[in-house]
Amino acid sequence: MKSIKQGIFTIAFSALAVTVHAQYAADAFRFSEITQTGTARFQGVGGNHAALGGDASTISGNPAGLGFYNRSELSLTPSFNSINTSSTYLNRVTTDGKINPNLAQASLIIAGSPQNYNRKWRRTSIGISYSRQQSFQNLFSYAGRNNRSAYVDGIVQQANARNLSAEALDSDYDPNTQTAFSPEAAYYQLYLINPSTAVGPPYVRYNRESPTDQSGSFESTGAHSQWTFAYAGNYDDRIYVGASIGFNRIRYTYSNSLRDQYVNSTIFRSSTNNEDLNVSGNGINATFGIIYKATPELQIGASITSPTFMSVKETFNQDVSADIIGIPQQGPNGQPTFFVPDITQIGVQPNDFDYSITSPLRAEGGVTYFFGQKGFLTGTVEYVGYSGMRVSTNTLNAGDNSAFRTENRQEIQDTYTSGINARLGGEVRAGVFRARAGVAYIGDPYRIQLDGINRTKVLFSGGIGYRSERFFVDATAVYNTFTSAFTPYVLNNQQDYASVDIKNRSVNVLITLGTFF
Repeated sequence: MKSIKQGIFTIAFSALAVTVHAQYAADAFRFSEITQTGTARFQGVGGNHAALGGDASTISGNPAGLGFYNRSELSLTPSFNSINTSSTYLNRVTTDGKINPNLAQASLIIAGSPQNYNRKWRRTSIGISYSRQQSFQNLFSYAGRNNRSAYVDGIVQQANARNLSAEALDSDYDPNTQTAFSPEAAYYQLYLINPSTAVGPPYVRYNRESPTDQSGSFESTGAHSQWTFAYAGNYDDRIYVGASIGFNRIRYTYSNSLRDQYVNSTIFRSSTNNEDLNVSGNGINATFGIIYKATPELQIGASITSPTFMSVKETFNQDVSADIIGIPQQGPNGQPTFFVPDITQIGVQPNDFDYSITSPLRAEGGVTYFFGQKGFLTGTVEYVGYSGMRVSTNTLNAGDNSAFRTENRQEIQDTYTSGINARLGGEVRAGVFRARAGVAYIGDPYRIQLDGINRTKVLFSGGIGYRSERFFVDATAVYNTFTSAFTPYVLNNQQDYASVDIKNRSVNVLITLGTFF
């Protein structure tokens, strides 16, 4: 997908850039899907934020929960995320895994002094927190024999669809720096695609009918984090209201490689396409929340979070290499000869692009029921308006900027629908000890099942805790399983290419350490 973005800065093909802008809709979703956040305690009960208070998670969740504090608190939550994937490609299974340590949460809460109890407003609190909203850690690889195509077939189709002349492909390459200004030019200079007429198109490739042993890998890193500043008040120990402002930071990188090994080829042994993307961004949002204590046992809460308005910068790099046996050519006496070019690897001009994302509006409501001092049961329903996401840019000319915005808006509305998530959890108390369990259902936000895959996610969590007068410690494990897909390249005929079916499993272990003062 990202390789097509090279067209934005390609000298010869800049007029074609607008047709691929809609693919940034997937970026908007990637940076907007939040599954579970907070301390070990709140993640242990399924990530419920709506109707619980007295925990640092409420700073970035429902800030009204700060109104329950009657003393100050400092807490820290390191975590260890184990990721395992099982990838099936062309009937072959490959497994991968890695462990990623990180900081899930750090918070400071300052509880105000109690007010005169003749007044209805009893107490206010402020909170500052760092929270890890999303993790972009991923790793999978795949391999299999493809009897119908190779990556280069997609480049052939792109060159033919654009009716690119051989002269244009030559001019789109700088031999001094060995840099191409488009993927088509890079493949052309390496003889991986070849003209069939004097002017160029239609292009073909050698050994089109031979099988191809394909092997690829994908690894991503990074996170979406948020610094949040919240303020909350307690009205008559019955109504708790709060507001927060969040400052977001995105860091995302990926490396993607695909190697095609041509079986029984007399011209190329193999070719490799490497890509890497680096993304950084900043954003801002606001949250308003309320919790109503209907009875000593029953609490009802709700919050609404504005869209996050993000400014994003990305840099995309690509290079192509070929292991060449010999390129056929006609000798002086008319007999075929073979030669090996001096250049066997070409980089594509890096692509820098700035754009903006408006993430979806979020709203949640929930109920908590307390069983005296024995524990509680809590549930939350969350709405996420994915169809309202927006992507725009100001880096192109006026007409292309408008087309970029319009195409992405249509792509988003055609692809995504509103998401409904549900969470249920509880805590059992025995003196200073706690035991917790929870489950979270993250609905499939796609209008149709892409690749026939249901992308619903189910997260199971459980944990324990200890709480004294001066400090507390909580430990939680969250198990997440879901299915996804990855398509290395696409062709005009869907029967000619394949996707990687990926079973994802992760276990996130969190430990929260905190003290009261």
